[in-house]
Amino acid sequence: MNNGKPNDKSLFRKAVFTTGEVADICNISQQTVIRCFDNGRLGGFRVPGSRFRRIPRDALIRFMRDNSIPLDRLEVGKKRVLVVDDDPAMIEMLVDLLERYGRFDVQTAQTGFEAGVKTKDFSPDVIVLDYMLPDVNGDAVCRTIRSDHAMDGVRIIMVSGVVDPADVERLKAAGADEFLQKPFSIEQLVNLITGMIRA
Repeated sequence: MNNGKPNDKSLFRKAVFTTGEVADICNISQQTVIRCFDNGRLGGFRVPGSRFRRIPRDALIRFMRDNSIPLDRLEVGKKRVLVVDDDPAMIEMLVDLLERYGRFDVQTAQTGFEAGVKTKDFSPDVIVLDYMLPDVNGDAVCRTIRSDHAMDGVRIIMVSGVVDPADVERLKAAGADEFLQKPFSIEQLVNLITGMIRA
């Protein structure tokens, strides 16, 4: 696995935000953000010579406080990733590399049972799920997650050394959104995660 270096700043460190970023942080529509900006409820400025609106961090914080939006949502740029693998060395490496990017809040599980519990408690955006687990296989974990409609928004990346196309299709049929073959680079994983979140 290759080490990767972050090439952008995480959202929560920014000093000025776009209306789209504010929408993500506050969990409201971009149209609502624009309306609040235009009626003065959300402070900010327009980019000279354009229609683009920009919201300084302090104005965003005031807006969040005024509307009882938890300030920890300023870290919404940190998408929640659950890494499920029974290899402690693999977990440690993935957590370290993902956290270096500054965009991910990472938790881990080492069994299928623990993965199910963590998925409910942590509400991850993406699960990086190893196929071979000590108690159940990853496809069983996928089916369990997919049977709970409260977790419909969770995206699952299955990882394994499996190369048989029939096996890959079986894992996707069980509920995996994507398959990533080991060994893979951290850039491959990050690109896959961010692409799934934006989709």
